[in-house]
Amino acid sequence: MSPPLLKLGAVLSTMAMISNWMSQTLPSLVGLNITRITTSDTLTQISPKEGWQVYSSAQDPDGRCICTVVAPEQNLCSRDAKSRQLRQLLEKVQNMSQSIEVLNLRTQRDFQYVLKMETQMKGLKAKFRQIEDDRKILMTKHFQELKEKMDELLPLIPVLEQYKTDAKLITQFKEEIRNLSTVLTGIQEEIGAYDYEELHQRVVNLESRLRDCMKKLTCGKLMKITGPITVKISGTRFGAWMTDPLASEKNNRVWYMDSYTNNKIVREYKSIADFVSGAESRTYNLPFKWAGTNHVVYNGSLYFNKYQSNIIIKYSFDTGRVLAQRSLEYAGFHNVYPYTWGGFSDIDLMADEIGLWAVYATNQNAGNIVISQLNQDTLEVLKSWSTGYPKRSAGESFMICGTLYVTNSHLTGAKVYYSYSTKTSTYEYTDIPFHNQYFHISMLDYNARDRALYAWNNGHQVLFNVTLFHVIKTEDDT
Repeated sequence: MSPPLLKLGAVLSTMAMISNWMSQTLPSLVGLNITRITTSDTLTQISPKEGWQVYSSAQDPDGRCICTVVAPEQNLCSRDAKSRQLRQLLEKVQNMSQSIEVLNLRTQRDFQYVLKMETQMKGLKAKFRQIEDDRKILMTKHFQELKEKMDELLPLIPVLEQYKTDAKLITQFKEEIRNLSTVLTGIQEEIGAYDYEELHQRVVNLESRLRDCMKKLTCGKLMKITGPITVKISGTRFGAWMTDPLASEKNNRVWYMDSYTNNKIVREYKSIADFVSGAESRTYNLPFKWAGTNHVVYNGSLYFNKYQSNIIIKYSFDTGRVLAQRSLEYAGFHNVYPYTWGGFSDIDLMADEIGLWAVYATNQNAGNIVISQLNQDTLEVLKSWSTGYPKRSAGESFMICGTLYVTNSHLTGAKVYYSYSTKTSTYEYTDIPFHNQYFHISMLDYNARDRALYAWNNGHQVLFNVTLFHVIKTEDDT
């Protein structure tokens, strides 16, 4: 029991003791405990000298006598010792009653204080429990974040081991650059102190060595997708937009193809800024309607799937003519093997750092994805790879450095979870999420120049940034 409760118990115990004492002591003080009461109605005088008289009058149902006590006259009581004791006792009782009343008030106040403290203690206990629960949740969250960061860093370990082999070479480059910077600073102070031709030769030699080092970088592997960045909102729910990955740095033309069928109009914009503002520079009327949304612009020409066929068309923007067309043997078309969203997306044309590709499915491969590398001039199939992944289960796909990356859904919760390397003819399951902000992706293609993914997401033209991981080739690599 807490101290306030102990105090309350002591008070109540004291009050009980006082009440018991009064019930036992008061009758003896006034002389009533020596009275013998008879059952008759006669007068019984107890102490003639003191003048006290008792009259018996009735009997209750339990057999107890109900009596009337008559005190002596006032002048007699004034000389009566027991009367004085009675008065003194009454005064003490009155004083005790007042004390008990005060004690009762204090007890009530202390009791309210105890109740208030009990409520506050319960509230504090609940807060401590909540703080403890929140701490556990927060610790779990921080632990999970750290674990996710560690999972992201694990693939870097084998690559860092390869970087060690070139660490000494890079240190030498840094030292030579530092020395050349010192020399160039000195030249500014004293022209002619060094032979210009000799200095120029050192710079050329260093640049050549740096380029040789850069050649050791292999093609990148996809590690992360961030974004999206919404460039524009236009067109129908399905469509395609793109730039040319082989165009020069000054050539930033954008091509726009709305809808996945029953259309032949391609709109051109000189730049992203013109595309956003809607300032068209030119319009092309193709000789055939296209099927799907998986077209690609590569080295100045548009490659697309001719409507209701497995024929690939190469169309030149400069001449406005069809330069080549070829049937993609055994390829399904017209919603036989589309992506999960349909839209005649049977044949997906794409480009990466290596060249031009076609992704499709055939009956011979049981509807699973086939990857074919194409000759950009003749559209001839140079080489094909048959995967074990069903085309109709793929959301969208794209090529980076000869590796096909397949997404699991065109709806919410999208991520890249399957990849196939044409270099090693092997596949693996990955887990690279990306934000499907507008809930329906009908076009997703990689641009090697911009290092970005172009996407058409439910009438929104968006860009995703990609993080690629480059590995330094060793002398053992072929």
